[in-house]
Amino acid sequence: MTLVPTAHERGITTLTLDSPANRNALSARLVGELRDALSACAEDPSVRAVQLTHTGTTFCAGADLKSPPDPAAFVALLRAVVELPKPVVARVRGHVRAGGLGLLGACDISAAGPGASFAFTESRLGLAPAVISMPLLPRLDPRAAARYYLTGERFDAAEAARIGLITAASDDPDADEALAPVLDGLRRASPQGLAASKRLVTATVLAAFDRDTDTLIERSAHLFASPEAAEGVTAFLERRDPAWVL
Repeated sequence: MTLVPTAHERGITTLTLDSPANRNALSARLVGELRDALSACAEDPSVRAVQLTHTGTTFCAGADLKSPPDPAAFVALLRAVVELPKPVVARVRGHVRAGGLGLLGACDISAAGPGASFAFTESRLGLAPAVISMPLLPRLDPRAAARYYLTGERFDAAEAARIGLITAASDDPDADEALAPVLDGLRRASPQGLAASKRLVTATVLAAFDRDTDTLIERSAHLFASPEAAEGVTAFLERRDPAWVL
C-alpha cells in the first residue's frame, strides 16, 4: 500500500502523506514515493497545481530516526518541490517538526489550522536544521529563525505565518477556508504563467541549493554520526532527557 495516495479534482492533484505508524515521518520509502508522485505531476498536463496534505494529527514528524532517508535523497525531494513547474500548496491540520518544516518551507503557498504546531527540534537532539535551511532561511524572518532554531520552542500557526514559515493561519481546522481562494486562483492561471511566475519567486531558494547543498549534506552527516547526536536520538526514543539537560 502506498504511503502517498493521490487524488485529482479540477486541475488540483492532492498528495496525502499517509504513514500513521510513524506520524508521517520522513522514512526512505516515504521520501522516494513522494518524489515519484511529484515527478508524475510534473509530466501530467491535467495537473495545474499540487496540494500536499496528511492523514492524522501530524503533518510530518521530521526524519524517521529508525529508517532515515539518505540526506542526498531528502535534499533531492526538497529541490523537486521547489523546481516543480507547478505550484505546490500545503494544507496543514496538525503538527510539524524538524525535517517536516523543510518540506513545508519548500512549498509555494501554505495554510495551517488552529490545531497545528511547529518546532525545530534538532538542537535538542544534538543536530541542526542543516539541509532544511536551504528552502527556509531565504523565506524566514532572521530573528525568528535564530530564536526557534536555537531553542527548539513550539509555536502555533499564527506565529508561523508572522515569521514567514507559512502563508496563512486559518480558523478553520482543515484550513480549507484559507486555501479555497488560492486554489481558485491557480485554476484560473495559465500553465505557462504559473511556471514562469514560480521561477521568479523561487530563484533565491534555488540559489541556496546551488550554493550550499554539498556543504550542508556533509554537515548533516557529520552531526548524525556524532556521540552527542547518538545520545540525543537515544534519549528521544527512550522518552527521557539527554545527558546535557540542566
